[in-house]
Amino acid sequence: MAKASDLPTLVRAGADGDEKAWHELVHRYAHLVVAVTRQYRLSAADAQDVSQTVWLRLVEHLADIREPAALAGWIITTAKHECLRLLRSGGRTVPVDPLNGRVLDQSATVDMDGDLVEAERQQALRDGLAELAPHQRELLVLLATDPPPPYAEISRRLGIPIGSIGPTRSRILDKLRATTAIRTYLEATREAAPDGGGRHALAELE
Repeated sequence: MAKASDLPTLVRAGADGDEKAWHELVHRYAHLVVAVTRQYRLSAADAQDVSQTVWLRLVEHLADIREPAALAGWIITTAKHECLRLLRSGGRTVPVDPLNGRVLDQSATVDMDGDLVEAERQQALRDGLAELAPHQRELLVLLATDPPPPYAEISRRLGIPIGSIGPTRSRILDKLRATTAIRTYLEATREAAPDGGGRHALAELE
């Protein structure tokens, strides 16, 4: 069984028929499919149909995923396509922006789209953190807690001097930015906003 923190190994194991690896992938990314179906305001039954189709497509194409860190984006894109296909096949007219596939003329569209972007961003952070060593991941998680524990408590729990917490945090953030998951996410973000717009994915950790 692949370690849950090792996404490339998890993807390979799932493609090779490892049921535990497959279930871990579904558990890890299911919320992204839910976010997309909510964006398109599908009924519970339709949302379930889309979800089942997305996972079926993933089973068919998992072995073809060349960059596991891009898996979240693949799932979101596939879910969007399936939502549109289902709506069109049912004869339901839904106004959609032809440039990005977003549903138009719905009062909650902006908020739901923001939720989807946030879900993808959070998934990229989780995948990036999973690439770090456990003690590095624990330090960042502790410092990101609201409110964070006192430095004395962090020092006691992790066994590092209080004076080294800040510098260690900076080094680990550099490693986090260099992870495959974060680099892939930032590259996709830059492609989507070539003018450099948008909030940096790691702003809350800086």
